Amino acid sequence: MLALGFGVAQAGVVYRFARPRWASVAVGPSTTAAPSAPSATRIVESAPHPLAFEPSVRTGSPPVMDDAAPAPDSDHIFDLVIVGGRVIDPESGFDGLANVGIDGTVVTDVTAAAIEGRETLDASGQIVAPGFVDILSYEPNEFGSWLKLADGVTTNLAMHGVNNYAPAFFRRYENRSPVHFGGAFHHHFMRGFDIGADVGRELTDLELDQFAQLAAKNLAAGFAGISFSPEYSPGTTLAEMKQLAQVASDFGHVSFFHVRANDPNEPIGSAKAIEEVLSIGRALGRPIHIEHLTSTGGTFRMAEALDQIDQARADGVDVTACVYPYDFWATFLGSERFADGWEERYRISIDDLQIAGTDIRLTRATLNQAIGENRLVAAIGSIPEDEIQMALQRPWVMVASDAIVTAGLNNHPRGAGTFARTIGRYVRDLGLLDLRTGLAKITILPAKRVEQMIPAMARKGRLQRGADADVVVFDPAVIADRATIAAPDRPSVGISWVVVGGQIGLSGGQVQRSVLAGVPLVSQSPSS
Repeated sequence: MLALGFGVAQAGVVYRFARPRWASVAVGPSTTAAPSAPSATRIVESAPHPLAFEPSVRTGSPPVMDDAAPAPDSDHIFDLVIVGGRVIDPESGFDGLANVGIDGTVVTDVTAAAIEGRETLDASGQIVAPGFVDILSYEPNEFGSWLKLADGVTTNLAMHGVNNYAPAFFRRYENRSPVHFGGAFHHHFMRGFDIGADVGRELTDLELDQFAQLAAKNLAAGFAGISFSPEYSPGTTLAEMKQLAQVASDFGHVSFFHVRANDPNEPIGSAKAIEEVLSIGRALGRPIHIEHLTSTGGTFRMAEALDQIDQARADGVDVTACVYPYDFWATFLGSERFADGWEERYRISIDDLQIAGTDIRLTRATLNQAIGENRLVAAIGSIPEDEIQMALQRPWVMVASDAIVTAGLNNHPRGAGTFARTIGRYVRDLGLLDLRTGLAKITILPAKRVEQMIPAMARKGRLQRGADADVVVFDPAVIADRATIAAPDRPSVGISWVVVGGQIGLSGGQVQRSVLAGVPLVSQSPSS
């Protein structure tokens, strides 16, 4: 089965969350007691806070990792220097004008002193930050990974699950990716592809045991954590998720959940869906992560969902969540998400559905053909803007794309614009988040969520002496997303340079296609 390699990965593009062909029709829990009454949440509807370039505020000394080598001598010539920029390291809180020296794949100095390099990037008037970490993406295909790079992403983690076996996945992209990459075991995909179960069928005890062994084998081979999507595999029972999540727990890994329902109505209930995964966190005493909360589990009840998770954190559950900064979701028409009653659940209608990669809105006359083609459609107006803002203001909520663009362009624009949009819209234009907080949500928070599984992540999401040389330089007055539903492949703007592993992958806003500096990010097994 491992010989399937590329074929398995490509197949996932067609039916990632579709009904399969073989089917019939922040970062840790709160240490406080029970939470107090929720504080008022600020919802921003206008643009009161234009940010051209905030004066830098030096906070402490330039940051140094605990095990970093001593700073080089004053006459040292670095391989690459980034000079004159406002350096922000969200982990330490450092924020000030400084120069960054890089040797090989490592940041070897962050200093206010003048430094010299064999190659120099002048970042005057710009922000110098850690490379962005996309914790909820998919395989770094040869088309979409360049759009990730153009959006400031240096680490692409397929934590929504990889449609492949671990050895084949890592072989497939090694030396072929412009960004670092890793991924999780994909419960929904492997349930059908390897176990051979219809999405609506419960597994037998024998199948569950086989499934657990398969998951363990793939975690041992480098996958980090297990990703569950019971909404797309409704035959998945709580017992099944617990048994597989126990495997992740045995490895010291995180379980990721696209929860069972996105329905504010009873008896299905988003509240029950969130409580289901929280119960797994409680039972196992291990970390869990709720995926894209604004589109799954929190929609139309975000305040209640946030309070529900706050309470669990106060009770000691190590739970985090992510969102993407768009007011619409997208998925395949052949998936269980479009089971009977979807218009009432999502408070949209057929004419709110647009075929991604086109300007075509569906009608009742064209719906059946689109279903037959299993097109991915954007559900216009399916996520309230105020709920995005509510979620972003929680310190344990990070930002992740939940997408990567494929060559056919039948994709949500979040695959190309999530990170520039976070800074351009929610930091600069709306002033909902300050710059350091906005950067934390796309650097250190996702890095910390996975570093217990992937040791290499302990040196990413940071801009410190001793950290990996993954760096983004951007103009805060310009950075913005440009991708749209009709044109999801438009690259972001305002990002001048992206350095991946010490190599310049994006220069002057242009990707450097000869630079394939991404490395595999494999998990740590219990015996290692």
